[in-house]
Amino acid sequence: MIHPLLHTSLLLLATGCALATEFHVSPAGNDTSPGDNPRPFRTIQRAAEAAQPGDTITVHAGIYRERVDPPRGGLADDRRITYQAAPGEVVEIRGSEVVTGWTQTEGDVWQVAVPASVFGTFNPFADVLKGDWFRPQGRIHHTGAVYCDGRWLGEVDGLDVLKKDAKEGWWAEAGPKDTVIYARFPGLDPNRSLTEINVRQTVFYPSQPGRDWITVRGFRLRHAATPWAPPTAEQIGLLGTHWSRGWIIENNTVTHSMCTGITLGKYGDAYDNAAGTAEGYVGTIKRALAHPIPWTRDRIGGHVVRRNTVAYCEQAGIVGSLGAIFSTISDNVIHDIHVRRRFSGAEQAALKFHAALDTVISGNHIYRSHRGIWLDWMTQGTQVTGNIIHDNLEMDLFLEVNHGPFLVANNLLLSPLSLVDWSQGGAFVHNIFAGVLAQRSEHRRTPWHEAHGTAIAGMAAIAGGDNRFFNNVFLSTKAPTPTASTDIPYTGRQFPGLTGYDELTAPSLAEGNVYFGTARPGRQETGARVSTGPLPTFRVDTKTNRLLLQIPQDFLGVGTRLVHSEQLGRTRVSGLPFVQPDGSPFRVDRDLRGYVRSSDHPVPGPIEATVPGEVAIDLPIQIP
Repeated sequence: MIHPLLHTSLLLLATGCALATEFHVSPAGNDTSPGDNPRPFRTIQRAAEAAQPGDTITVHAGIYRERVDPPRGGLADDRRITYQAAPGEVVEIRGSEVVTGWTQTEGDVWQVAVPASVFGTFNPFADVLKGDWFRPQGRIHHTGAVYCDGRWLGEVDGLDVLKKDAKEGWWAEAGPKDTVIYARFPGLDPNRSLTEINVRQTVFYPSQPGRDWITVRGFRLRHAATPWAPPTAEQIGLLGTHWSRGWIIENNTVTHSMCTGITLGKYGDAYDNAAGTAEGYVGTIKRALAHPIPWTRDRIGGHVVRRNTVAYCEQAGIVGSLGAIFSTISDNVIHDIHVRRRFSGAEQAALKFHAALDTVISGNHIYRSHRGIWLDWMTQGTQVTGNIIHDNLEMDLFLEVNHGPFLVANNLLLSPLSLVDWSQGGAFVHNIFAGVLAQRSEHRRTPWHEAHGTAIAGMAAIAGGDNRFFNNVFLSTKAPTPTASTDIPYTGRQFPGLTGYDELTAPSLAEGNVYFGTARPGRQETGARVSTGPLPTFRVDTKTNRLLLQIPQDFLGVGTRLVHSEQLGRTRVSGLPFVQPDGSPFRVDRDLRGYVRSSDHPVPGPIEATVPGEVAIDLPIQIP
């Protein structure tokens, strides 16, 4: 016989499960409807207001011009609020509005007056970009944008410039009643094209922190007037988590953001954009630890960002200050980040994290961006594995003022500048560095943390070194620079191979590496192979979505050994071992494709091969 109280509890549990609701949204719906499949809502925001933990919001095909502001999150991983595009349907959420009524002023220049009512309380054509570490390059930039048939027109510096320039562009005068936008459309009538302007600061972003356990799946999200997002301020992205826990962001396309695409970042406070120094950022960390939603593993981070395409953002594709801890960023395609270069600063990269504590960054395809992956401060317990990074304007991987331990394994770093290392305490295992490396010490005192936690354990400057380079391949045709570059951005002395680490205070370990061209081992290395053969070739086949890599004979038969946690030891400054995010030891016993490595003499580089020849590596699928 079941006890009456237990019987009641079982009934309540069953009722709670049964009460989970699927709401539907359609362009043909009505926000006064109940939101079921036959009678859907019209807006996603109306569904968000109705949804409770455990509910699902299914959005049907169409373009939705709105900002989604989730008023609540879920309660746990199995009591999420899920926002999803209906399977097989194309669903777009845009932060823009269509503008018609353009009149031709002279030549290809047109103008339109947009009433203040279109913008509401936020007018991006009056909103000026600014913030910590932002460099305007001698002019004013607004977060507004004009799009014509999908093309992003650039803001010019004045109406006179617009009238003289033969290229597409725009300039605006924002007034209390109307905003007059002037734009050049060479050979086009904008009234016969799809002409849109930014209206909303963001597309999917909670206005309050602590909206946990939300899933965002399968959408195309574009057109946001996002602000500059430094690590010392609230990081508002086109799509963002806003200081929360446990989001899943998957299978989306995120494009055309003035600054950032996806943010896993910090909350806002009175110190936003007023702490732009190393000391100021230490204060940011301490305030986060004392925040009402404290910066701890059980309250912040733990996000999963996977299989998204992120492109055409002018600061970063995916960014996060403090909020990306204990997360997984995998199988994303990120490209064309900060390539317009109309402004500058210190935060531009396809993927830029501060404090990627125990975060796994794996299987991403990053290309045609300013920088690839930039891990800045508190890269501890981080794993950067199996990423394919190439054709970037400046560098592929930038490690700034970290004490480790962190693991960089099975990556293809194929741009002319493969690695910029202003850190210490890293393990670089089975990578291909197709370009030169740059290294420098740093006087800034930055923190390290207790193992697998956020509490600050100590502070130190960066002497450099204390790295492990095992079973990598270095390809280069360049000679080392004789002195450190003073250009902005500063990278440090560049060198092919590992010779740049010879003079550092803290020695590094190196063995089993292979060097081609001008690349050479450092004095500390044992068992290196310096090849006299031609450099291995690689190319991206866009038809098959594969990277084709040539494996030469000199990759094979090298005196290597399988790399594992015990072999890597502990870091000099933080004193911590190289282990998995859960504290267990690891072995680098599989290659980039998941194939098992030889336990006796694994092949250097990210591909385990038994014979020389061309190997095809599948790239993550780019969502259109």
